[in-house]
Amino acid sequence: MTLLTLHDIGHAFFGRTILEGIDLAVGPGEIVSLLGPSGSGKSTIAHIAAGLIDQKEGRVARCYQRHAMVFQEPRLMYWATVGENIGFPLRLMGTPRRHRAQRIEAAAIRAGLLPEDLEKFPVELSGGMRQRAAIARALVNEPDFIYFDEPFSALDVALKRRMQDLVIASSAGERFGALFITHDIMEAIRISHRILVLAHDGQGIAGERRMADEPGKRSEEKSFALRQAFLDRDPLFAHIHEIDERARP
Repeated sequence: MTLLTLHDIGHAFFGRTILEGIDLAVGPGEIVSLLGPSGSGKSTIAHIAAGLIDQKEGRVARCYQRHAMVFQEPRLMYWATVGENIGFPLRLMGTPRRHRAQRIEAAAIRAGLLPEDLEKFPVELSGGMRQRAAIARALVNEPDFIYFDEPFSALDVALKRRMQDLVIASSAGERFGALFITHDIMEAIRISHRILVLAHDGQGIAGERRMADEPGKRSEEKSFALRQAFLDRDPLFAHIHEIDERARP
């Protein structure tokens, strides 16, 4: 059984083909990282998969009940409190107001926020706390699938690691499937069950690597050694750090 399947996806902007022949699948409770160099079309794949934009060709099969998305920026409403931001998906779902408070607080606690944080406004939070609020907003409607679009790329190394640990723990507890977009090999190693590597020109998935252990159960030493092995000896990762600055979303 798969929660998400992309088959032969192709896309173009202004007549220029940027994606072609994209096939991938994500199962229940599985975190799949899509890794590729900057400008290769990773985010476009996530946006097509989530239904934010339409593909030019191919088929998307979404077999989950509810999905959420966490973007690179927290995208919080600055005029609303943290609690109101977290509870916004519940409003959209028509959840009665009297049933929202408990679910908002529970999602906030799972994301590492305190009850007193819910009355604050986003401007009163640090960057890491705002990203926690964005993750809580994704968790509040109990999705069985979450899209992560390079959500931690703007954070420093220590904070990024804490956010990764939050995703790992949330996935283990909630058992949602996830497609995680990243250009960071170490991040992909830490959080993933499988790593898919996008071809540098967007022409299909170049290959995949399945991780031996569950996310959160790999030692830092083993993760660093695996990263070095990928970079030094695995041709699949040869182009990961290349950058194409010419208008690939």
